[in-house]
Amino acid sequence: MKTKLLLLALIMQSTTSVFSQSKTVEYKDGNQVLSGISVAPSKSLKNKPGILILPAWMGIDDHAKDSANRLAAMGYTTFVADIYGVDQRPKDYSEAGKKAGYFKKNIKEYQTRIQLAYDQLIKQGANPDDIVVMGYCFGGTGAIECARTNMKVKGIVSFHGGLGRDETRTIDAITPKVLVLHGADDPYESKEEIEKFQTEMRTAKADWQMVYYANAVHSFTDKNAGNDNSKGAAYNEKAEKRSWEAMLTFLKEVL
Repeated sequence: MKTKLLLLALIMQSTTSVFSQSKTVEYKDGNQVLSGISVAPSKSLKNKPGILILPAWMGIDDHAKDSANRLAAMGYTTFVADIYGVDQRPKDYSEAGKKAGYFKKNIKEYQTRIQLAYDQLIKQGANPDDIVVMGYCFGGTGAIECARTNMKVKGIVSFHGGLGRDETRTIDAITPKVLVLHGADDPYESKEEIEKFQTEMRTAKADWQMVYYANAVHSFTDKNAGNDNSKGAAYNEKAEKRSWEAMLTFLKEVL
């Protein structure tokens, strides 16, 4: 019993040491104050790779923070971006839809907010030559935008993100490697939009992968999304675990 208690204490101490390195970081976009979350690993991997995390449409949530902590525990410097601002966080899904919709329509403003968060990740000690951007839902859309603008990153990971693109935009060559993790039954991405995205990746001569998860709809990594697929967004434990492992494999490859 004493051995078990000692082991539990050591585990808790180790977990605390990782979590204690989490801090709030304020920065600005003009007059708008932004507040992201930085998590430094207790022991960095070689070359100090960093991961920028773009949260879903509700803004910084437990899901994004949990991902930041898990990755920091593996040795990555992580930063959760604040896209909306400290006084602009949505109060409900309706408000989140409007705010996320604004940035999707005003894509350059979204790109600016992502770039500012990227700069903060570097300031927190991440190696600018070894960065990956990952995002969930609305954040997955943002991650793909990082590929389209050729942000100076090694890789892009989109979990159930939006794939659409304004067709008036030119398609430039894409340098970062791209991993798209997608629910096979996601009702928010039409067959036509998926085909256009894949054509875009080919035209851009991107190094891309797209993985489909059976019986998974939108938000399949979010434990707060419920379990009713008929609503279009629901948690899927198997898809969550598989997609996380796919991302870890991708990180090992590109970083």
